[in-house]
Amino acid sequence: MLKYFEWSIGIMIVGLGLAFYRGECVGAGLGWGFVFTALVITALEVSLSFDNAVINATKLEKMSRKWRARFLTWGIAIAVFGMRFVFPIVIVAAFSNISCMEVLRLTLEKPDDYAKLLHESHVGISSFGGAFLMMLFFEFMFDREKTLHWLSPLEKFLLKVGRSKAAPTAFTLAALCAIQPMLEGGQHFVSIVAGAIGVVTHLAIHGASAKLESLAKQENAFALKHAGLAAFIYLELIDASFSLDGVLGAFALTKDVVVITIGLAVGAFFVRSLTIMLVEKKTLEKLVYLTHGAYWAIGSLASIMLLATFLEIPEIVTGSIGMAFILASLVSSIIESRRSARAG
Repeated sequence: MLKYFEWSIGIMIVGLGLAFYRGECVGAGLGWGFVFTALVITALEVSLSFDNAVINATKLEKMSRKWRARFLTWGIAIAVFGMRFVFPIVIVAAFSNISCMEVLRLTLEKPDDYAKLLHESHVGISSFGGAFLMMLFFEFMFDREKTLHWLSPLEKFLLKVGRSKAAPTAFTLAALCAIQPMLEGGQHFVSIVAGAIGVVTHLAIHGASAKLESLAKQENAFALKHAGLAAFIYLELIDASFSLDGVLGAFALTKDVVVITIGLAVGAFFVRSLTIMLVEKKTLEKLVYLTHGAYWAIGSLASIMLLATFLEIPEIVTGSIGMAFILASLVSSIIESRRSARAG
């Protein structure tokens, strides 16, 4: 198993070295403190994104080898620099009504001001990410072709109430509307618009990806050429939604953007390594309930992000709930595997 994490470990060593250097540049003797903070942010990112690795693996198994390679090369560059550094800057600029260059200047020169803007934008950020991930959760739970159930009573009930193709959208919008009474007056518009954008974005990318996959099975030339690209974009947007929560949590630990970027980047590499391991070892075929646990973790993260628009929820709670679903589904999968082996 160690071979899958060799690159990630190497990146971590380099990153921690940079964090130490950054700390010493800020003030003599601060290096080790910055190293510890970077490690904590890395652990936070991995704990929040373990379910992301599982979802990535389920999508990658259906992608061509070429697009798998691109996701693990181009994708890591986008994940590290684009989604964990540039994307939050664009989001803050959009919700703060200032230019991206001004936000970038604040990021590098006045991190406290950037953190303040990020916090002030949290309603829009959480509404967008929460709605996008909620759609992902409901798409899985309402899938008519899903025959295997983990939490059978709940999953069968959700399958029954989600008969319509519009059910994921309707339930997500209902959840978005449910939080509105708890928000302050000026925040309603931001929350509704950001949440609606999250829903529309998911519908557009998921719909395009599904249509191209369908046409590719019919050996349609255009679909064969572009199905991988649609799936690639879809995975990157999922990763973006997960990274938003990690960025917000990291600023609770430090205001130094360099250390935050290092910690999140190292975490992103470990998540990619975990994804590769899950795909190559065909772990999801052996642990049949792990995907279900990942989607329940996504549902809990989406709910927490929506609740975070008006409640202060510690990141340890978010990570713990998600990890609890993953571990519980892992145990259930092992028990089911042994039961099947005895029956066989």
